[in-house]
Amino acid sequence: MIKAKRSHNCGELGKDLAGQQVVLCGWVAKRRDHGGLIFVDLRDRSGIVQVVADPDTAGASFKVAEDIRNEYVVKVAGKVCLRDEATVNNNIATGAIEIMAEEIEVLNAAKTPPFYIQDNIDTDENLRLKYRYLDLRRPEMQRNIILRHKVTKLMRDYLDNRNFLEIETPMLTKSTPEGARDYLVPSRVNPGKFYALPQSPQIFKQLLMVSGMERYFQIARCFRDEDLRADRQPEFTQLDMEMSFMEMDEILELMEGLIAYIFEGALGKKIATPFQRLTWDEAMDRYGSDKPDLRFGMELINMVDAVKDSDFKVFNQVIENGGVVKAINVKGYANIPRRECDGLVDFVGIYGAKGLAWMQIQEDGSVKSPIAKFFSEAHLANILAAAQAEAGDLIMFVADKPAVVAQALGALRIEMAKRRNLIDPDALAFAWVVDFPMFEYDEEENRYVAMHHPFTSPRDEDLPLLATDPGKVYAKAYDMVLNGTEIGGGSIRIHRRDVQKQIFSAIGLSDEEAQEKFGFMMNAFEYGAPPHGGLAFGLDRLIMIMAQRDSIRDVIAFPKTQSAACVMTQAPNDVDDKQLRELHIRPSLALKKDKEGK
Repeated sequence: MIKAKRSHNCGELGKDLAGQQVVLCGWVAKRRDHGGLIFVDLRDRSGIVQVVADPDTAGASFKVAEDIRNEYVVKVAGKVCLRDEATVNNNIATGAIEIMAEEIEVLNAAKTPPFYIQDNIDTDENLRLKYRYLDLRRPEMQRNIILRHKVTKLMRDYLDNRNFLEIETPMLTKSTPEGARDYLVPSRVNPGKFYALPQSPQIFKQLLMVSGMERYFQIARCFRDEDLRADRQPEFTQLDMEMSFMEMDEILELMEGLIAYIFEGALGKKIATPFQRLTWDEAMDRYGSDKPDLRFGMELINMVDAVKDSDFKVFNQVIENGGVVKAINVKGYANIPRRECDGLVDFVGIYGAKGLAWMQIQEDGSVKSPIAKFFSEAHLANILAAAQAEAGDLIMFVADKPAVVAQALGALRIEMAKRRNLIDPDALAFAWVVDFPMFEYDEEENRYVAMHHPFTSPRDEDLPLLATDPGKVYAKAYDMVLNGTEIGGGSIRIHRRDVQKQIFSAIGLSDEEAQEKFGFMMNAFEYGAPPHGGLAFGLDRLIMIMAQRDSIRDVIAFPKTQSAACVMTQAPNDVDDKQLRELHIRPSLALKKDKEGK
């Protein structure tokens, strides 16, 4: 048994320690028997170092080296030695040295893992999630978790240096069913009643402003019972902030500073500020998205003036019915195969578009298109001028309702940029999208709903429209966008009871319903609520982009699957009847089985 304690981490050893005795602990990443010498790559969180077991120096421990296998947990005592120049490994930080083992102790044996503990493995994700504790041993996964730690540490430092207070808000709170579905928790001591897990700390952080805390932040766990995607989880983490007595411009400037501080501290990348700002209307008009990817151009082009009064009835009918015709110019792609064009018709159909038209600009400047015959030479000239099209370009049109055109053509823009390799994966294109509509109309519920949340303040000049035309009201809301992903969003909040009452009325809440759901908050506004605003960053999404991963599951230690399940622990699972009786709950599935006599 090696009595000395661990003295160094594997990945931190260098030539400056040559000749010194060290004691290391870690996992066997690889073992190689070279006939008389055994080489072991020893791995811990800091990296890998090569250990050499020579029977002349290792003594009885040489037999231990012969028996160990991958993922055994071992302790090694030995001397740091310089490698011969011919054997230096420049692929690892410790490649100039090796450890001549004198003692080796097996701390724990290991079964053969179900997949290789190394980077870039081609393994089914469900298998990785089932053995997540092994998946997290892989260096690339550990780098993701370490990056996450660094970022949250930098966030705390930045905000602490600017007089923010880190304050925890409740995890068991009241259900307020505006927005996504709540996760509910039954109360044992209050039979038939339920807590809700917070979708965000929104209400409490506003109450903290009423409390005079002035600057609050929290790295908060939040819960939403909604369908999942690559960038969604049932439980997620956000950096949540709220500030009193600050205007929107001040908040945006402060948040730009935070992002620049994080990227330089965690990745060594300098971020230029201030960020570009786009209004919501401008973003939708130019990019078809309120989270535009600005790493490339290919903006949406309004073609209404260029195509109106042509002989193409499809475009004419759309325009007459209040729709719009827009296009993108895919530079240098006039030679697109016809079958690819046909496939893109199906692609835009996913987003509600009824069709897709295109024009290929030939080398002689002529237009090749199934719809070209419906346009005069003047119309064609106007189309080419509007699209700034040149020989070799491909113009693609979508005509429909404005919302459908934005969604379909915006998605097509991204798809064509990917196919044309126009997106630099190392580029960082930040922007603010501001002045969102306050409300959007829900056709199913036949009422307006808040686009962000009902505590967002409308623009001062739009207050008179709340009672007469809510659809024209814009909000003091802002989203930070990075590479086509919303990484943070917030707003200036309502701090007056009368305005909050108007917003609740606009979304169809009666005074009684508003009082029942949010009375405690509206009452607080009567006791000197300061003007305030805030923002929350989606930590998982931000780390995903910083780590250049495609899924937030790669930057969360123990994520759920697409079905909101944990394949490692088998959660959610059944609980015994005794627990349910204590909670005064009987599942409907059990009742159904009883009625069916099963």
